[in-house]
Amino acid sequence: MSFFKKNWGNIVFVLVLALFLIPQTGVPIKVFLTRLISFSPSKVSDTEVVTMEDYNWNLKALDDTSINLSQSKGNVILINFWATWCPPCIAEMPSLQALYNEYGDKVDFYFVSSEKPEMLSKFLQKKGYTFPVYIQFQEAPLELQSNALPTTYLISKSGEIIIKETGAADWNSDKTRKIIEELLFLNN
Repeated sequence: MSFFKKNWGNIVFVLVLALFLIPQTGVPIKVFLTRLISFSPSKVSDTEVVTMEDYNWNLKALDDTSINLSQSKGNVILINFWATWCPPCIAEMPSLQALYNEYGDKVDFYFVSSEKPEMLSKFLQKKGYTFPVYIQFQEAPLELQSNALPTTYLISKSGEIIIKETGAADWNSDKTRKIIEELLFLNN
């Protein structure tokens, strides 16, 4: 008994560490913790705004139809790079779904992954997500290239990248909605 009293802190630490390492418990714990520390994304500073030069980017929808980003030129666009195995991606998905529910008919949403369609479909069905998911089979335009997941871009009608957020964020915030509303009513 005295062994446990002396070492209870070490025992708890090992148990918590084990929970993080076991995929069935590790991912949900990481997702929960990430949601706790996620904040609203911020606009890029005026000096760091980049404008899209090339919209030519072929993607494939989960139903195997082809789509090109150029069809969205002149619209407000949200592009999210994500994966089903990525805890920060999973953590921000509910807020992105809520944003899609509100603005899906006003903003062009692209949720882009490199995973197999069957895996993505299974994940979306299990979670009840309805946003449009595309498979990337060619490199994204230079302005949209990132090595981090998740990375999300909010692009104005004139092609300016207003938000570039790497890592999980709370996309369903008043701050983000205000930015989107401003972008929707600019240059109408």
